[in-house]
Amino acid sequence: MKSLKWALCLGLISVVFFAYSAQAATEVQWWHAMGGKLGEKVEEICQKFNASQSEYKVKPVYKGNYTETMTSAIAAFRAQKHPHIVQVFEVGTATMMAAKGAIYPVYKLMADMGENFDQNAYLQAVIGYYTTPEGKMISMPFNSSTPVLYYNKTAFAKAGLDPNKPPKTWPELAAAAKKCIGAGAAKYGFSVGWQSWVLIENFSAWHNVPIGSRADGFEGLDTRFEIDSPLHIKTLQAVADWQKEGIFKYGGRRSESAPLFINGEAAMYMNSSASRAGILSGVKGNFEVGVSYLPYWPEVKGAPQNSIIGGATLWVLAGHKKAEYKAVAKFLTFLSKPEIQADWHQFTGYVPITNAAYELSKSQGYYDKNPGADIAIKQLNYKKPTPNSKGLRFGNFVQIRDIFNEEMEAVWAGKKTAETGLKDMVSRGNALLEKFEKANQ
Repeated sequence: MKSLKWALCLGLISVVFFAYSAQAATEVQWWHAMGGKLGEKVEEICQKFNASQSEYKVKPVYKGNYTETMTSAIAAFRAQKHPHIVQVFEVGTATMMAAKGAIYPVYKLMADMGENFDQNAYLQAVIGYYTTPEGKMISMPFNSSTPVLYYNKTAFAKAGLDPNKPPKTWPELAAAAKKCIGAGAAKYGFSVGWQSWVLIENFSAWHNVPIGSRADGFEGLDTRFEIDSPLHIKTLQAVADWQKEGIFKYGGRRSESAPLFINGEAAMYMNSSASRAGILSGVKGNFEVGVSYLPYWPEVKGAPQNSIIGGATLWVLAGHKKAEYKAVAKFLTFLSKPEIQADWHQFTGYVPITNAAYELSKSQGYYDKNPGADIAIKQLNYKKPTPNSKGLRFGNFVQIRDIFNEEMEAVWAGKKTAETGLKDMVSRGNALLEKFEKANQ
């Protein structure tokens, strides 16, 4: 009987001890914008980290789309009820940097917490977007992508085109589009998703021309837009003319145009490399999908240059306890592990953020089994980034993108010429840049 009581006592002590240990784990919150399958993958990553040790626990919280997540975090910070980590899309970078006292820069966090952190381990084309003028990383890249050209290889073959030779230039793209339409292989030549990102932001970087002054905003808040150049006018006018001819089909500001390609109506489609999994799933083998580089104008000297990223990074917010920041630093180290990044890359279509994750994916034969899955990485690293192709850093850019979209829609509808539309983008966009500059002087 005594031995039974003793055993029960030990059992009770164990229960209390383990309960206390579980409660003692330092918990941090990560607010994110990943819904659906991506959200499930985020949960899985956090569960793996939590299971890998017993000191820390990361709790992921879905807060809606990118804009909603960023807005919620800003409001929460003002109320001092903010998370430790928040996922912010790339166009919110300038706004986050200008939030004085709200940010704990990643490079400083990792140094303060004694983590082994080497910026050279990360893809430079990715982290360059999120660095200080001195080149120090301020946020941790998580889901990074770049636009690529998807094309219907089956439609190309039906039109008498070589399905293994996608168009490289804008004239070649227009010619291929006309052949596909003429052969009855497609109703439209091409469509575009996230048009501001593809046709203005990445178009400029790919041709090594500025979007704005002051190195696209990297060198100061007194930046102004320069997208009313002859090259930008030529491109948007060409797309507008192709819209009239039925070669181009506008399908929406974000990815609403994806069904045009997935159901075989459009022979080609420019959108995020992270759309690849969704496109292949939607096509369901009805036709063969090819992936290639964005088109360029052959007469532009030095083109193509390199594309720039989209997606989001993880920002660490100030105002928490040191023990909690230790947990954040450990989690960011875990998140950067080759096996974690390679799995995230292969599952989602986002590019791996580290060189080791890219090499691991290659050694696993992922790119051999999935032709075109490495185009995004090659395109980002096509040439060493210049001040025109490093990325952009404009304040109020979330609202400015809406302006760009409004003006582009007016051009596609024939209500404005490309020249008028672009000049209006510049004047309206500059008004918001000036407002941001004054607010953050």
